[in-house]
Amino acid sequence: MNAVKRIRLFAVAGLTLAVSLCLGAGSPAKAAPNAPKLLQDDCVKCHVQPPADVASAGAGHKKITCFDCHASHRPASKNNIPECSQCHTGKKHYELKGCLGCHKNPHTPLNIILSGNITDPCLTCHSPQIEQLKQFPSKHSKLYCSTCHNVHGKIPACTQCHKPHYAEQTAGDCKKCHKAHQPKNVVYGKEVPNKECGGCHKKAVDLLTASTAKHKTLACVYCHQDKHKMIPACQTCHGTPHPAAMMAKFSKCGDCHSIAHDLNRWTAPAKAAAPVKAAPAKKK
Repeated sequence: MNAVKRIRLFAVAGLTLAVSLCLGAGSPAKAAPNAPKLLQDDCVKCHVQPPADVASAGAGHKKITCFDCHASHRPASKNNIPECSQCHTGKKHYELKGCLGCHKNPHTPLNIILSGNITDPCLTCHSPQIEQLKQFPSKHSKLYCSTCHNVHGKIPACTQCHKPHYAEQTAGDCKKCHKAHQPKNVVYGKEVPNKECGGCHKKAVDLLTASTAKHKTLACVYCHQDKHKMIPACQTCHGTPHPAAMMAKFSKCGDCHSIAHDLNRWTAPAKAAAPVKAAPAKKK
């Protein structure tokens, strides 16, 4: 064997020995370098829209990172889209199926557009409202929640469906007397002006406005306090102003004083007396 062949054999043998040592036949192999760890800022390099959505309308999702939901990235994970129940548990609302039917974009979870006739899912969070609708039945009790609230969180103006009582009436004025989930339970405070009552009770307000009696200076709600259709007794303010004999003869205040909105109007024509029938002629 010539010198060149011997050199080649020694080289191959040395190389084989070196490889064996690296693979464990000798000293331990050095650890492979760790794969680079993804950071939150890396996500936006490929996924521009989701981080922008979270920033603008992420609600509670603003408080977490991409990695809290998307634990790994493809291809390491075949499906890195999590279930909502991964985080949302412990409430009746979270037991509902088909979250994406209402929460169409999990990056903007409260931008909810309600399509179709929806009530039951709403009640898992908004139970006081259905209790009011049941306790105080009205036409509103027969509607779906999504009839008025077709966008989550939207509070529609009453005039969306109802004509105002007067031209300048606003939604804020309506709420002084009517609550949307119990509209026929009319309760009001002392700040309601007469013109709002006149929207329905025009005749009464017109008479009161034209009156010359002291009642003219009072607000409707001064006498009709707290509850719609409440009619106070005159004695509530006036006590018993006349002697007992007069009160016994005229038991109703209105016998002399007309009505509260048109007090002491004595100019009304008296009822015509019934004609006296002539006595029949005597037979001769």
